[in-house]
Amino acid sequence: MRNLSILNAACGGRAPRRAIPLALLTCLCLVLSAGGSSADTACRKGQSFDAWLKDFTAEGARKGLTRRSLSEVHGLSLDSKVLANDRGQPSLSLSFTEFADRLISRNRLSRGRAMLDRYASTFAAIERDFGVQGPVLAAFWGLETDFGGYMGEFSSLRSLATLAYDCRRSELFREELLAALVLLERGDLTPEEMRGAWAGEIGQVQFTPSNYLKFGLDYDGDGRRDLVKSVPDALASAAKFLRHLGWRANEPWLEEVEVGPNVPWDKAGRGHYRSRADWARDGVRRRGGERLPADRVDAALVLPMGRDGPAFLAYRNFDIFWEWNNSSNYSLAAAYFATRLAGAPPMRRGNPAAMLSSKELLEVQTRLNRLGYDAGPPDGRLGQKTRTGVRAAQLAFGLPADGYPTRALLERLRRQ
Repeated sequence: MRNLSILNAACGGRAPRRAIPLALLTCLCLVLSAGGSSADTACRKGQSFDAWLKDFTAEGARKGLTRRSLSEVHGLSLDSKVLANDRGQPSLSLSFTEFADRLISRNRLSRGRAMLDRYASTFAAIERDFGVQGPVLAAFWGLETDFGGYMGEFSSLRSLATLAYDCRRSELFREELLAALVLLERGDLTPEEMRGAWAGEIGQVQFTPSNYLKFGLDYDGDGRRDLVKSVPDALASAAKFLRHLGWRANEPWLEEVEVGPNVPWDKAGRGHYRSRADWARDGVRRRGGERLPADRVDAALVLPMGRDGPAFLAYRNFDIFWEWNNSSNYSLAAAYFATRLAGAPPMRRGNPAAMLSSKELLEVQTRLNRLGYDAGPPDGRLGQKTRTGVRAAQLAFGLPADGYPTRALLERLRRQ
């Protein structure tokens, strides 16, 4: 549940035989690419970590935290692995299909379907209460922690204290550390149970402590909001959070489609909504050739690998996947995984142009910006800003404006 993306397998290595949970993939990828493990202390004016902890505990006492919970931060030390992860730059050079293959293995699909059966009554009750479909919850659950199989091994208190002392995002993590202590105060978790991802996310759906406080539920009725050991509590809390983000009950989120040659490519892209009637008129059909309903339901045409790759209609609920984790590949993979768990067949991969390397994409971004097509800060990653700049250049050059950078576009840019 964070804006982080993926590992050595997802950093270009071989796909693992068994899909690995996002908490572990992210950690490994960032460690491999980390550029340093020293705290940024520019804002501390020479204050040591121990002195900072003393000030923090005094603040916590003023805010009503008891000596018992505050004692849990006494003796903590900086975690250099957390800082290395925070400094890392994960590679986003995988295509969507490569990325999805590494996250959505046969084993994970099989386990997801088994979990939907095993907890069928829980999923049904949650859908009645919150309007979020079971396959959607199972997809997040599976991708975040492999259905609770791996939730992370970092001490959450130590991670949060490290990041709160570090000056990069000090205030954010100071509040998260205070929230974690409140979780201890109210008895939701013990210090031993408070272990998770390097940035302090906790439990089977990887909530930040502040979101744990806001959205954590005791759904199994045992008197504790336990998102670590209780599957009903974790899933219901995720559903409450998704509803807070704007999830629309009984509405779709994603479906695979087929596109014809006359689709207005410049109108494609996440968040570019048109009615299904408009898309149908322009040659978009459902998988298998069935006509789309000629209604006013909003949908955006998402082409993660351009007009020759897989194609999806993303509905308003798809925006919630993006709110959960605003990574293009992750949000689409999670939504696609949910469709598979709901019974959709494997996507058709098409015959897209090869994805540019990070170095080539960096050159595309630099040249686009130089020519006035805003592609965002050059970073070698294919994000939404870069797709927008690519689409603008494609329109200017008379190319199909699907927002997908190709070597043909790069050669054209080099001639400008």
